[in-house]
Amino acid sequence: MTPARLLSLDALRGLAVVLMMEQHMAVWLWRSDPGVSAIAQAPVLMALNGLGGLAAPTFITLAGAGTSLLARSRTAGLDAILVRRGLVVMGFGWLLNLLTPSWFSAGSWFVLHLMGLGILTAPLWRRLSDRALLCGQALLLLAAPVVQHWLATPELLVNDRMRRLDLAGGPLRLAFAEGQFPIVPWLGLFLGGIVVGRWLQQRRTAPILRMASVLLVTGVALAAVGLRLGPHEGVWHRLFQIRLSFYPATPAIVMLLQSGTLLLLLGALALERRGKLEERGWLVPLGRASLTLLLVHVVVFRELTRPLGAWQAFSAEIALTIVAIWVIVCALAARLWQRVGYRYGAEWLLRIFGG
Repeated sequence: MTPARLLSLDALRGLAVVLMMEQHMAVWLWRSDPGVSAIAQAPVLMALNGLGGLAAPTFITLAGAGTSLLARSRTAGLDAILVRRGLVVMGFGWLLNLLTPSWFSAGSWFVLHLMGLGILTAPLWRRLSDRALLCGQALLLLAAPVVQHWLATPELLVNDRMRRLDLAGGPLRLAFAEGQFPIVPWLGLFLGGIVVGRWLQQRRTAPILRMASVLLVTGVALAAVGLRLGPHEGVWHRLFQIRLSFYPATPAIVMLLQSGTLLLLLGALALERRGKLEERGWLVPLGRASLTLLLVHVVVFRELTRPLGAWQAFSAEIALTIVAIWVIVCALAARLWQRVGYRYGAEWLLRIFGG
């Protein structure tokens, strides 16, 4: 029998929120020279920025796993709880849209909207077999280049495009294909996460390692074919294309990112088995406050820095220093907040209104 709550999952969420905050904040604070390569200007900042790409795939995969783990402890009324929790998470996403008009429009589709939809529809997904869920993930990944080609989605989506509501389909277009984390292909990671959660219940790590290996090998193979073929137009180009940016996401980059998430999960599980993770450690409290930290850092450093004159106003070194100080403050605050059950935070509200 697995423990009531896996500290490894909380620690991994903690790592993910640190990576997400670093990725966002460094770019929002750094004053770069548009005429010079960003990597050449600030190699350390850009390397850390690249690691931040693991954050959203980790949150989505763990959200799927969480629905399976919740099913272990909540049998009565589980479907109603999942629907309520999904609506609350989506509500946080729409709240973030309203609080951050410099980034989002009212119809923007960010990672919270995607996770909320996954949890909301989990009563359907949890009744499917492991094979059906993994096939669903594969189909969503393969559908991405087809849908993007059909919609003539630009090969590099910029923020202005990912918030537009005047194109055919309006907000549904963003939700399904052209938002930051649209249903196609990102819901596939949630479906795979449900299967991972079942394996965690069964204390089986070998299938997780196999899944990570298949994703890694397939992602590398797709990227290698893409590099060999060179640039060209059409669905095949989108299928094999590999870019550091995942706006829009291609199958290769999604597979590589989720394989990284699963390998990190295996590492966290190994640390937990050896007693290296503690309730009062640094990453676990951060993970349990990750939803609040996600909301707060976006509003503070994306929106409030503008009237304060701090938007893209610092050198790379100062920007990274501010990020480091913020992460330390968040870690200390999360440990203190843990004593009162994260009262009045987003997680607390999720428990109150989501069941």
